Amino acid sequence: MNTYFLEQLMASPSAMQDDTCPIALAPCVLTIGNFDGVHLGHQAMLAQVRELADERKLGSAVMIFEPQPREFFSPETAPARLTNLTEKQALLKEHGVETLIVASFDASFRALSAQAFADILVNDLNVKALVLGDDFRFGHDRTGDSQFLRDYGLHVTNLHTVTDVNTTDTATRISSTRVRDLLLAGDISAANALLGRDYAISGTVVGGDKIGRTMDFPTANVDLARLKPALHGIFAVDVVLLDTDGQIIPNGLADLADNKSQVGLSGLRPHSLFGTANIGTRPSVTKEKEWRLEVHFPELKANLYDKKLHVRFLHFLHGERRYDSLEALKDGIQNDIKELLAWRIQQLDSMTAKKPQ
Repeated sequence: MNTYFLEQLMASPSAMQDDTCPIALAPCVLTIGNFDGVHLGHQAMLAQVRELADERKLGSAVMIFEPQPREFFSPETAPARLTNLTEKQALLKEHGVETLIVASFDASFRALSAQAFADILVNDLNVKALVLGDDFRFGHDRTGDSQFLRDYGLHVTNLHTVTDVNTTDTATRISSTRVRDLLLAGDISAANALLGRDYAISGTVVGGDKIGRTMDFPTANVDLARLKPALHGIFAVDVVLLDTDGQIIPNGLADLADNKSQVGLSGLRPHSLFGTANIGTRPSVTKEKEWRLEVHFPELKANLYDKKLHVRFLHFLHGERRYDSLEALKDGIQNDIKELLAWRIQQLDSMTAKKPQ
């Protein structure tokens, strides 16, 4: 998948003077949106894009916004991110997208009229057809919609709302908001059902304040690359090591162990290690709103700085708790690890029992 920023594809007024030319895209079918989470509703839209592209012998393309519009207008109250840009890129690639266009959502982009945006689609992006949600609107005056684009001369297919049957046996729209609400409530399995995969966060291990190390619970501080995460609390996780292309390195984490007699505990998927994770603001040791994802690997001592990890959330234990002292915090962490290790044993026993004899 090729990724471009919108500016790379647009002709600038100075292009004739500095001999720079925009990148020319092949004719394509385009869909537009945040695609936060790339859930089953998004996946249905991507399937429609691929189908139409195949029929018309065109390329498939997606335009997303960075930051997402609500993060631009009100970063303090914007919804939590399900996926950062890197995660979104990987998921869109998995679903067959050939070209990703990242539009920088800033004051200039916000000021575009519906006519100016349609001009960009046709003249700069070589769009021949679009697949859009039935509620799609664009332009600073919100006058742009699917009919506007049809009148402009573009073929537009509207994908109607994708639903599932919820616990009350009624059809409910699959949305990023629903996934966020489920994750925040700790209902990982229900969120996974809407995502069509296990929820995970990828990020690079960065330096932290090393408080966990002083309590004999060293942690890997995983860069979230988002304003705030979509889930908070204490979790069982399994973690794999990724290479620069985002591919899993077989037994990568175990191979990093300083002591080959302590290579960590196996996770529930191949090449993973089991971990206990805290994701949130750590109310006992830091000021609020400093969001962190910290993973502790029992029975592992390794230098993980600058390594890229893929953290899959398996089980929600409880929300973040405020402890009155570091000693109380240490006791709380010890109890959490004990409970999560017991949960791991239960899962492994269950997996063994299900294997054919």
